[in-house]
Amino acid sequence: MHKTAVVILNWNGIDFLKKFLPDIISYSSGNDTEIWVADNGSSDGSADWLSDNFKTIRLIRLGINHGFAGGYNMALGQIDADYYVLLNSDIEVSAGWLKPLIDCMDNNQDVAACQPKIRSFYRRSHFEYAGAAGGFIDRLGYTFCRGRIFDCVEEDRGQYDDPADIFWSTGACMVVRRDAWIKCNGFDRDFFAHMEEVDLCWRFHISGYRIRYVPSSMVYHVGGGSLSYESPFKTYLNFRNNLYLLYKNLPSDTLLKTLMTRKLMDGLAAIMFLMTGQFRNAVAVWKAHIDYYKNLAALRDKRKEPGRQDIIKTDDLILNKSLVMEFYIKRNRTFESLNYQTGKK
Repeated sequence: MHKTAVVILNWNGIDFLKKFLPDIISYSSGNDTEIWVADNGSSDGSADWLSDNFKTIRLIRLGINHGFAGGYNMALGQIDADYYVLLNSDIEVSAGWLKPLIDCMDNNQDVAACQPKIRSFYRRSHFEYAGAAGGFIDRLGYTFCRGRIFDCVEEDRGQYDDPADIFWSTGACMVVRRDAWIKCNGFDRDFFAHMEEVDLCWRFHISGYRIRYVPSSMVYHVGGGSLSYESPFKTYLNFRNNLYLLYKNLPSDTLLKTLMTRKLMDGLAAIMFLMTGQFRNAVAVWKAHIDYYKNLAALRDKRKEPGRQDIIKTDDLILNKSLVMEFYIKRNRTFESLNYQTGKK
């Protein structure tokens, strides 16, 4: 058993593996760390190429595409380590990236997960959309980051160089404590992909854990490697999974009011898609809501899982404002302008 397992979930990412895997091996191996690649049913020859060229890599062949959530659940169930490092295949790492993250976990037993600073691979002075300097959520379930609100991505000027408690850690690069992963049952595979890490981190909070941002570690993320940010399927997943997220985790006294408001906002978003000619994205929003209603019975059961009967409030980490109002009406386009105080223990 190794202390740390760096686990890359691959789906048709042979070009990314060729580009980034050598440095991942060089800068992550040793120090009681093992590198794994779980192949999610790729059709581009990724698994065979890995088997032929990297004999030291531990390879798991999952056979078919189980999605991000299902793929990691199946892979991590076969790996024995104290810490799992979930790492996208389109991440560039550098010397010293891993140690600050593991030190954070070693020194904070109540931390279930942490993430590094994530910059854009192509626009290297700026944060990357999916993670930036740590994730948060507003009272209606809209996610955002230190360094990114909606599609407005900030330049990294050192403004978020302080370690902080965050609401969610990006699945693009996150270290997860194995005991917390098992206790909280890993990802919800019904999410398939997108926002499953937000759901997991919310459940970590409900179970009494913390999530941390570690700026002394930095990686570069290509982004959109498996599914383009403009994809209607991604639109569908984000809208559907956001409803899943809220229904599963909100306290009962705010659940119905929040969902009603969010559904109204989603309807307005669909209308905006139509008005701007994005017809496939508009259809994706409606399909997301239809499928949410189809799965309500399963969602009710998830609210009744052991240990979740009394869903606790996490108000100290949820922005008690409307992010849509702040961004579009008040024109607050940066995390700093929200005047939102984060935990910095």
